[in-house]
Amino acid sequence: MFYHRFPIILHDICMVGLAWFLAVVVRYDWPLFSDVEATLWQALPIVVGVQSLVLWYSGLYRGIWRFASLPDLAIILRAVIIGTLAIALVLILFNRLELIPRSSLLFYPFLLIFLLGMPRLLYRLWHEQPFNLFLSSTPKPFGLLNHFWQSFFFTDETEPQRVLVLGSGTSGDLLVRDMLRNNGSGYLPVGFLDDQPRLHGGKVQGVPVLSGIDDVVKTVESLQVDVIIIAMPSATDEQMRRIVELCEHCTVPVRTLPKLDNIVNGQVSVQALHDVAIDDLLGRDKVQLDWQSIKAGLTGKVVLVSGGGGSIGSELCRQIARLNPTALIIFERSEFNLYRVEMQLRQEFPKLVLHVHLGDIVDAVAVRHIFGCYHPQVIFHAAAYKHVPMLQSQAREAARNNVLGTQMIAEAAAVQGCQTFVLISTDKAVNPTNIMGTTKRAAEMICQAMNGRTNTRFITVRFGNVLGSAGSVVPLFKKQISNGGPVTVTHPEISRYFMTIPEACQLILQAGAMGQGGEIFVLDMGKPVKINYLAEQMIRLSGKIPDKDIKIIYTQLRPGEKLHEELFHADEKLDKTTHTKILLADHRSNHWEQLAETLTRLTEACDNYAEEEIKKVLKYLVPEMTEMKLD
Repeated sequence: MFYHRFPIILHDICMVGLAWFLAVVVRYDWPLFSDVEATLWQALPIVVGVQSLVLWYSGLYRGIWRFASLPDLAIILRAVIIGTLAIALVLILFNRLELIPRSSLLFYPFLLIFLLGMPRLLYRLWHEQPFNLFLSSTPKPFGLLNHFWQSFFFTDETEPQRVLVLGSGTSGDLLVRDMLRNNGSGYLPVGFLDDQPRLHGGKVQGVPVLSGIDDVVKTVESLQVDVIIIAMPSATDEQMRRIVELCEHCTVPVRTLPKLDNIVNGQVSVQALHDVAIDDLLGRDKVQLDWQSIKAGLTGKVVLVSGGGGSIGSELCRQIARLNPTALIIFERSEFNLYRVEMQLRQEFPKLVLHVHLGDIVDAVAVRHIFGCYHPQVIFHAAAYKHVPMLQSQAREAARNNVLGTQMIAEAAAVQGCQTFVLISTDKAVNPTNIMGTTKRAAEMICQAMNGRTNTRFITVRFGNVLGSAGSVVPLFKKQISNGGPVTVTHPEISRYFMTIPEACQLILQAGAMGQGGEIFVLDMGKPVKINYLAEQMIRLSGKIPDKDIKIIYTQLRPGEKLHEELFHADEKLDKTTHTKILLADHRSNHWEQLAETLTRLTEACDNYAEEEIKKVLKYLVPEMTEMKLD
């Protein structure tokens, strides 16, 4: 490190000597008297030595000139003041300040602060290309000069892309700063658009704030913009939709920053940019969590996640791993999914005590073995079959996995004295019209009936679709769009609730920490989204025009499929909780003895592969189930 910093150290030593020389000259004028000049040269080694030691120990040389900022200035101020006091003390001991003017000790720190700070500031400004900034907003007659300057500073064969940034807040400021200090970023910011009128006419990092976002089309044309960047990670879903719809009228690419909860420590950089995805338009409201209560429930605990290789399960594992559990056990029947999540967790959390097990939740021997080996204290039950049309003709597998599997793992949790059992349910369990929803409602009933019979707290969390989960509509639409279409939607009016996977998992953890036992928590999913709107937006985000470049065709509702999903039953009174995005459904009572008899019938029907009997038992278990279309 010393060799890399040697030029900087040499520069500062020279500046210390120059500052001391100028401080004396300012007091006596030039030329100096012979005795004063002799004293000056005698004192110079003392001044340089003392001040250099103070600068070294102050940590100034750990900074980088290219990123010099206010913290570096604060270090210089502190080091110069301490150095001046130390120099005065040493000189008093050396010659009682004889022939050394007291006023030079006042001039010296001001001169040294200037001589140390100004070169650092100029170096940073040089790397941030202020001249490029000036030329980026010059009128067309200066285009040749602009082209020459850009070709001189940018070593790439291609010129940088002219960027229009939407949002001049903290994220926009950091993003533009990163572009300017990074010559090889390939981006040249030419202006901001912001909806706050008080900012119009101002400048951020030297880049002008031109007008409101409504003027995006006009601004793109007048400034010959090559790319639009949305630097508004805290925007709500409605704000994002409006912005993207405005940008769709432009013919240039649109990129955006990650959501606010994905930006770590405020570090915003060019590398974080990505194309606008459907996740950026839905479920963007930041979730405020009580991490203290969540940590209290999971830190230092042995946690088991069933179905830990699935979309929800794997994200739950990542969230839990951050909270320092004593151990994390993943129970998963898919070999590939288990391998994938294990590799990810071991790479991201090398100190995590992780146990992964292949197995089926309906395998009583495997379940008892795992619970007996690890004695989990908290269980998140995410294992379930969820594909609605497929399960319509697979009643046995749906009932066996979703109902009897839940019973198996819930009873094992009760026997082992687990503290908390969280069932992950679905909006399809409300007034179900399909096998999948009916089995999930039956699983809810098992957890409600089990609660209170043992010391285990059984909690249910119910929510709708999650964006990008395995088998969901978003990956299907992506594939159809990449193949050139058509995109298939079952009905023009069909709608669904959507939430991002991380948001859903964080709210699951929060509900698990809040629950006292027996509750059904319903996640506030916001407003339902029409599936045809989802399809149109995904087509536009791919750079195509709906029904022109890529057709949208309507098929028909599939067996068991609802037009609109519900989050709670009419008999479930919905109450607020301490968290704004978690509601409490006042569930209907269930008696374990009666339920246990019905589950025994269901087990016998599954053992005999009696599909019709299975459907009858499910109908008996969940009377609100309506007639289903079965092919």
